[in-house]
Amino acid sequence: MKNKNIRTDLALELRESLPCTDGVEMTVEEAQNILVTHVAVTDETGAAAIGKPIGSYITLESPSMKENAPTTHEEIAKILAEKLGQLHKLPNDAVVLVIGLGNRHVTPDALGPQVCEKLLVTRHLNEDVPIDISGNLRPVCAIAPGVMGITGIETAEIVKGITDRVKPDLIIAIDALAARRTSRINATIQISNTGINPGAGMGNKRAPINESHMGVPVIAIGVPTVVDAATLVNDTMEKLLGAMAEAATEGEPFFNMLASMQGEDRYSMITEILDPYTENMFVTPKEVDAVITRLANIIADTLNIALHPGITRDDAIHFRV
Repeated sequence: MKNKNIRTDLALELRESLPCTDGVEMTVEEAQNILVTHVAVTDETGAAAIGKPIGSYITLESPSMKENAPTTHEEIAKILAEKLGQLHKLPNDAVVLVIGLGNRHVTPDALGPQVCEKLLVTRHLNEDVPIDISGNLRPVCAIAPGVMGITGIETAEIVKGITDRVKPDLIIAIDALAARRTSRINATIQISNTGINPGAGMGNKRAPINESHMGVPVIAIGVPTVVDAATLVNDTMEKLLGAMAEAATEGEPFFNMLASMQGEDRYSMITEILDPYTENMFVTPKEVDAVITRLANIIADTLNIALHPGITRDDAIHFRV
């Protein structure tokens, strides 16, 4: 099956869909029950294989992200801040522009705007910050530009205009993503240093927000909040076929048929059968309102800690709206 048929924004899932691939390296570590996966696309061969630009993609996975688990959320924010520091080194006086992508009126797509509301923005303070704390705060500004269906303007055009005016040293773009596995919905955070294509996981073609187009480095932070309908059917079939395979006798034609049906081949078949009836149907959990707020808190805490050297997580909590 071709990667272009997979509705996902996660480099991890694209890599999982392939056998061993030249130009793509993957390492996995676990800390405090949080799974951390590093996917490095090292050359054009790897980029073509998984459909992602050359760069680093770091994924944190934990079911506790979507639960009311403050202690685990604190640990996730700490690890995420460390990984952000590894992706890009910033001097203390660097100007950072945070872009909250998405539609604030559609809950599964409101992650970016909600994060922006919880950030400690400091660029406008300039001379007003006392000397004894000025070295602990970077100039940070943030904006949620909305979506083209509301503004009539390509999001990348808005970001480019702001970038030319503000001249940041780094752009951080936050967006809701699509995933291939239901277990990763609202339980995964991906960060990368390759920028982002808004709406790519849902099949929307939008201008990219990356270093090539913006003229400054771009870090993308995303959380998968939806899956397409074919994924739900495929996951159900996978469990059903697994139960049927257990009941079948090894060596029988029926068993051999079940054993030979690969997951991605099955997904491709399901997609063809369902289209066009569910081509644009994406699904999100019913508790998405509360979950998006928790995820926005985690990412906002991460950015407040990572961007401001003198801010602890206890301090960061006070800046939430």
